Amino acid sequence: MIKTKRHLKGTTSLTDADPLKADFRNFLWMVWRHLNLPDPTPVQYDIAQFLQHGPRRLVIEAFRGVGKSWVTSAFVCWLLYCNPQCKIMVVSASKQRADDFSTFTLRLINDIEVLQFLRPRDDQRSSKVAFDVGPAQPDHSPSVKSVGITGQLTGSRADYIIADDIEVVSNSATQALRDKLAELVKEFDAVLKPGGRVIYLGTPQCEQSLYNALPERGYVVRIWPARYPTADKREKYGAKLAAMIANALDANPDLEGRSTDPDRFSDEDLTERELSYGRSGFALQFQLDTSLSDADRYPLRLRDLVVLPLDPLRGPSDLAWASGPEQRFEEVPAVGLNGDHYYRPIFVSREYTEYEGSVMFVDPSGRGKDETTYAVVKMLHGRLFLTDIGAFLGGYDEGTLTSICLAARRQNVNLILCEPNYGGGMFTQLLAAKAQQVYPVEVKDAEWAKVQKEARIIDTLEPVMNQHRLIVCPSVIEKDYRSTEGYAGEDQQGYRLFYQMTRITRDRGALKHDDRLDALAGAVAHWTEFMNRDAEKAHLAHREALVDAELEKFMASVIGAERFSSGSQGRFASSIMAGRRR
Repeated sequence: MIKTKRHLKGTTSLTDADPLKADFRNFLWMVWRHLNLPDPTPVQYDIAQFLQHGPRRLVIEAFRGVGKSWVTSAFVCWLLYCNPQCKIMVVSASKQRADDFSTFTLRLINDIEVLQFLRPRDDQRSSKVAFDVGPAQPDHSPSVKSVGITGQLTGSRADYIIADDIEVVSNSATQALRDKLAELVKEFDAVLKPGGRVIYLGTPQCEQSLYNALPERGYVVRIWPARYPTADKREKYGAKLAAMIANALDANPDLEGRSTDPDRFSDEDLTERELSYGRSGFALQFQLDTSLSDADRYPLRLRDLVVLPLDPLRGPSDLAWASGPEQRFEEVPAVGLNGDHYYRPIFVSREYTEYEGSVMFVDPSGRGKDETTYAVVKMLHGRLFLTDIGAFLGGYDEGTLTSICLAARRQNVNLILCEPNYGGGMFTQLLAAKAQQVYPVEVKDAEWAKVQKEARIIDTLEPVMNQHRLIVCPSVIEKDYRSTEGYAGEDQQGYRLFYQMTRITRDRGALKHDDRLDALAGAVAHWTEFMNRDAEKAHLAHREALVDAELEKFMASVIGAERFSSGSQGRFASSIMAGRRR
């Protein structure tokens, strides 16, 4: 038991009724002493205060090894110490992890003298799966219950739900798994009693982490990184950065890059761990920073596109990409990762010429939640121009087929390619028949490599985008964004082309919907064999051809067309042009 006043934070008098109930930090100090641990660190005390006084829905993100699960186990004991009628549910990614949490909590109750009155009686539940505390009144719900996130959540009620590391690699690697997890945690509201609290403890693995989406559901997030962040990193944390760390930085900016919890991890220790983990792993596990992970995980970025208003018939003979602040294109909505923006070219040739070709790729679907999509990509001087996209939920009905053909006519498409893996080519035949009525154009199956879809899309688009050879019309970006406004709110982002583009990974099933991106990749793949042409050489060859034509025209007008074409003057002019080329 506590013997000296100096150990009790917040205590003002030795005659206080119960300082352990008044301030959870006092209780935490007592538990740490029982476990023969050093006094709680300032970061642990700050987490304890947030647990006690934080909002009803909160998320605690703290670096690996800070002891957030141990602190929260002590917090569960403190809740039962203050009110033995509390009902607490502990949820983790696996049943074993949840059981370990409740087992540790029960062990504390059994071992700490001041908690003796909470020990389960012989006629009460007392397993690691579910146990009651001594003073608890009979109830269907145990005092503490542990369950895996995929287990039976309903059937019990809880005043507190502790979600301890419910997100791990195995249940968040793909979009389908992330969506499933996001749906599972909605069950918390069916379990939570009125006025109850939900507390998340965890470490995000990527930009699309469930923890990063929780603020949209009303949760307050606090982050305790292992090092004081630099100014640019602090901006990314925003209001989520723990107040004690933000205040310390404000008072002493020289703390940047130093340990936030030197009693537990020295600067030298963190440096060793960074070398061992690698930059990306350390950024995730200790700095709670997903930016390095996202840069490696998501290869397609908005910043690699060139945004330029396009004519459906002609394109610029030459242009140059740049990513300076002056080139940032803010006029259209950007749905990329944090800090990813569209950019306009720094230079555009005043000379426009007809495209060398125009292809439409169609990715058909049946009725349901998948879309039938198309993308129109044109080619000029080794560059590709995305001038139109479209999407329909109508499958292959009459209206969809007609709309596709009308779009091909507006875009002056030379060839329509269809995804071949649908209905044994049936869609291609239906579209070809409709095209004969609306816009006679060749329609055929595309030749797609039989490899994993995600790898095929990335391998097709990444080299083109990295070289800034994919130019996008802003009207396409606007159309793509607005086209989903009639969908359910939670589905809108997933259907958008540029959201799909910036969230695809090489993991199988990385995207819930990829129809629009697949159509774009199909159209780009058609032009791949032409992309080995150097864009600058193509532009110079085009300029040279124009000069030659003008020179021939001039010579013909001065000398006379017949004499120029057959006489010595013609041979003289030809020698001039040949010499100019050399």
